[in-house]
Amino acid sequence: MIEDVYLRNREHKNASSGWLRAAVLGANDGLVATASLMIGIATAAPTASLTVTGIAAIAAGALSMAVGEYISVQSQSDIEEADRLIEIEHLAIDPDGEEAELAQIYVERGLPLEMAREVARIMHEKDALEAHLRDELGQLEHTKAKPAQAAVASAISYTAGGIVPLIGALAWGPSHKSIGIVIATLIGLAGTGLLSARVAGSKPVITVLRVVVGGGIGMGLTAGLGSLVHLSGI
Repeated sequence: MIEDVYLRNREHKNASSGWLRAAVLGANDGLVATASLMIGIATAAPTASLTVTGIAAIAAGALSMAVGEYISVQSQSDIEEADRLIEIEHLAIDPDGEEAELAQIYVERGLPLEMAREVARIMHEKDALEAHLRDELGQLEHTKAKPAQAAVASAISYTAGGIVPLIGALAWGPSHKSIGIVIATLIGLAGTGLLSARVAGSKPVITVLRVVVGGGIGMGLTAGLGSLVHLSGI
């Protein structure tokens, strides 16, 4: 019985895996941003070094993603901590009122009033703060924001994604670097699409198509802009 419950719980997709979300987004951004920049440079300035461009794009993008992810998740963590301190204060000032509030939450979730009051009483006796953080504010231990973890995952995955179009450029001859970048990036986007579908529990085909088409449009627009710059002689 316990094993069955465990297996059923594992079927649910935990959207709180902040580091995994950051990793998938980082890899996708690394692929599209690096490939788009390299293709834009290749069409605007054919004699420019795409290797240097790619490495610079990866370094700058990975650092930017890490800092941005850290700031974003840290802000979420600050909000969670502020809510926790407020709840501690409320429990100290009016524990009975907080218990009644918790009971009302259980009533709204479907429990009869008397049962809700009993559950709230038991929860308060066990750990009132934990009960309110969980049932009133939706804070769970495994869903807490982890800024450093998200930042590292984002930076590493961005770098991994950015390396893919760089490899594509190096694998093809000098006159076909743009083709190599596009092919390698599309393959990489398909991979991140599959990973994203697995994380979210969505349909793989739809997710892959959305990621690949979106990335392809980004590369196409950048290539078009690069061609305009090259033709205008700017």
